[in-house]
Amino acid sequence: MEMGSGNNEKAGILTRGWRWMKDLPKNSFTKGVEIARQTKKIGQDDPRRVIHSLKLGLALTLVSLFYYFQPLYKNFGVSAMWAVMTVVVVFEFSVGATIGKGLNRGLATFIAGALGVGAHYLASMTGKVGEPIFIGLFVFLQAAVTTFIRFFPKVKARYDYGLVIFILTFSLVSISGFRTDEILDLAHKRLSTILVGASTCVIVSIFVCPVWAGEDLHNLVADHLEKLGNFLEGFGEEYFAGSVEAEFKDNKSFLVGYRSVLNSKTTEENQANLARWEPGHGKFMYLHPWEQYLKIGALTRKCACRIEALNSYLNSEIKAPEEVFQKVQEICTIMSKESGQALKELSLAIGTMTKPSSPNRHIVNSTTAAQNLESLLKSGSWEDINLRQLISVAAVASLLIDIVISVEDIAESVTELATLAKFQSPELTVPESKIPSNAGISTKQLQVQDCPRVIISINLTPATDEVHQSQFQDSNQEAKQNVQV
Repeated sequence: MEMGSGNNEKAGILTRGWRWMKDLPKNSFTKGVEIARQTKKIGQDDPRRVIHSLKLGLALTLVSLFYYFQPLYKNFGVSAMWAVMTVVVVFEFSVGATIGKGLNRGLATFIAGALGVGAHYLASMTGKVGEPIFIGLFVFLQAAVTTFIRFFPKVKARYDYGLVIFILTFSLVSISGFRTDEILDLAHKRLSTILVGASTCVIVSIFVCPVWAGEDLHNLVADHLEKLGNFLEGFGEEYFAGSVEAEFKDNKSFLVGYRSVLNSKTTEENQANLARWEPGHGKFMYLHPWEQYLKIGALTRKCACRIEALNSYLNSEIKAPEEVFQKVQEICTIMSKESGQALKELSLAIGTMTKPSSPNRHIVNSTTAAQNLESLLKSGSWEDINLRQLISVAAVASLLIDIVISVEDIAESVTELATLAKFQSPELTVPESKIPSNAGISTKQLQVQDCPRVIISINLTPATDEVHQSQFQDSNQEAKQNVQV
């Protein structure tokens, strides 16, 4: 029995092995197609990833010339390998990340090297017996203190990599068995090659298709506001139109687009930390208020949480009677639509770096609707309605009121950002279509500060005949009446 079962087991193994060998070409081809499809998708999702890969190859090629350019190799020798290692560990996707890592590595190497040489020199003065004791004490103290400092949130966000390099460099230098002059020469070569590698990374990152973390953060905050605006703009009609079928909901991507906002805190904080390392560029000058983007992001997530609760009522099985829907439908739809349009207007203001209109008419409309809804809820017109049926509509109305308040807070933060970042004022242009083509009027665009009342006067050129003169007077009066705001 045992021999038979053993033979059957061997036969099964041989059969599976033969099938695996037989299916190997087909499986390999299928796997290759899958990898190619995934590679294409990654490149199409963000073409900058392909460019980043080429940039890293370029940086490595440049520093590898140390081994082939004889004068440089003669000065640095084998230490030139540190330049290659620096490029591999320092070069990052964005400019801010590359500069941050480069500065962290360079400064940490310099400071730790100097302190390590000093610790080695002091320990050597105590003799052969005391030297290992003092070196061990120095290594213990700096490792313990530096590791504890890494737990500080702000330090960890910006200088964690530098502290790790500091611990490593100090330990290597202080416990090395070389003489002081050899340590200085070794530290000089390694620091020089590290600076060369870090400088190469920074130059390539900035001047070859740069990716700015600050710009990504700017666009991310604007995109999040637009996603919330899209949801709110269409929620009212979807909710009061009845339940949303599954296949119909799949065609309404705006109903789920807000979910990416809920888990955006880590991404925003990382990009803000990296943006602080970046030099001024384009419209993002030095000391740009990146902290304000985090404030807007926090308020946006708060609004997204309320929208998440609001979204749960789209498929609620408890439906209020038609008379309740009719009472609150118009007000809730106005609140939702006006709040959505306000958020999209704020998103556009951030994207174009222009000051948002003040006061925002959409926010004014939504606030007025919220006040009317509160008055309606406090009225005594709900006594004859089943409380269980009323809860769903009352919850939706309450959430919409909270969302209106959130939109007001977001608008204030965006206005504060526009002030701190010195966004441009929107242009108010007199459209030429309002002016008769045969009037001979000299027109130009007028830029004015955003204010609640603007009067634009149109000056007429002299006419050459009586018919044109009368047309000028009529068009002038009509234009003055229509242009007053």
